Amino acid sequence: MPWYGLLVLAIGLAGLGLVILGVAALAQGAGRLSPSILPQLHLWFMALELASAILFCLAVLTLLRGTYGGSEADDGGLQALEQALAAQPHLILTLGPDGRALSAYGTVPEGISLDGLFDIGLVGAAGQADQAALQMAIDAASWDGQGRAGFSPRHALHAYAVVDLRRLEDGRLAAILRNASLEHSNEVRLETARIEADEMNAGKSRFLANMSHELRTPLNAIMGFSDIMRTQMFGPLTGKYAEYVELIHESGRHLLDLINDVLDMSKIQAQRYELTREIFDIREPVSAALRLLRVQADEAGVKLRGSLPAGLIEANADRRALKQIVINLVSNAIKFTPAGGQITVTVQTYGDVLDLSVIDNGIGISAEDLSRLGRPFEQVGDTTRQIGGTGLGLSLVRAFAELHGGEMIIESRLGEGTAVTVRLPVLDVAPLSPPQPETASEARANVVAFPGGRQS
Repeated sequence: MPWYGLLVLAIGLAGLGLVILGVAALAQGAGRLSPSILPQLHLWFMALELASAILFCLAVLTLLRGTYGGSEADDGGLQALEQALAAQPHLILTLGPDGRALSAYGTVPEGISLDGLFDIGLVGAAGQADQAALQMAIDAASWDGQGRAGFSPRHALHAYAVVDLRRLEDGRLAAILRNASLEHSNEVRLETARIEADEMNAGKSRFLANMSHELRTPLNAIMGFSDIMRTQMFGPLTGKYAEYVELIHESGRHLLDLINDVLDMSKIQAQRYELTREIFDIREPVSAALRLLRVQADEAGVKLRGSLPAGLIEANADRRALKQIVINLVSNAIKFTPAGGQITVTVQTYGDVLDLSVIDNGIGISAEDLSRLGRPFEQVGDTTRQIGGTGLGLSLVRAFAELHGGEMIIESRLGEGTAVTVRLPVLDVAPLSPPQPETASEARANVVAFPGGRQS
């Protein structure tokens, strides 16, 4: 490829990098770009800029080969070379050890005086706040062979430039100085948007925590008085009144569960949730959760069974959080398991790790929806199945697991069922492998069955 073709390609790549940053800024402003993608876009931009610089150097070398084909310089070739250097989009410099320019070719970035680079040097061209960083980059290039710094010019603090430095064999420094005002402006805008989004999210979490607390206070009174009426403590209730009290109590319990979920999640997001660790038998909260959910499973026509080890399993964990993990996982499984299905809760130990698994043969989860599970207020699957709840169940399970230093693992196939495993490093003393029953009778004794359906 001729030298001018390489030069055009180098300019095109530099322009493409700026276009990528511009599109990223627009996408971020519209809320369509995740903050986690920004470092990747920045790497792509730097790669394009580096490729542009390499292609430019190749263009210069190609031109030099064509210009100095003989022993004597061709005046026309030298003139063409100088024109190419002057037309390229960056400023190419050679610097002395003191940072003053010895030669310069190309486009001078906004706010920088070319004469000033020769008189007061590169450091003097920067604003006072950036001079120390720029001097460190020059020192790094002199000692380590390369350096890089960004700075605002002293005569145009709204502008921004970036310089890449390399040490030459004779001790001089080669530098590429480019205008990075648009890039820097986009980075500042994106960082500002990220900070504002974090502040808004933290404010939302604080609001939800406060509101959930305020709602729970009168709801506790409703639950208490309806419970007194439901038990007919001060006399019998007749006809519809008894039925209505049951409905009030049931609805209040459901609403209290939703509020507790929102309160827990808002505390976790606001980093105000603290685990209350204690040493206890892990089977106790698991069995208690299964007893609470037996009625719900019976009403849904689902068989609920628990397979728990026969021996004591001591854990150092938050008892309430562990019980909530089981309740959330089993409740979720009941919702999405048709009548006649089965849900199995198992507990296994490996060294200091506890594996708590909830396995169902329900409707399963599609591969597309699996990536969305665990996000707060997110419900997946068929909209006709998105009944009840706040979409916080799995996100709370994941949060509780991570607070314990563990993880949540989901495996599912559409139409075949789902298996959710919570892995927690909470065991003080445990066997190196899962306990195996010695006989078939012992194995049956370790299974706690909760038959589905109602007995006639």
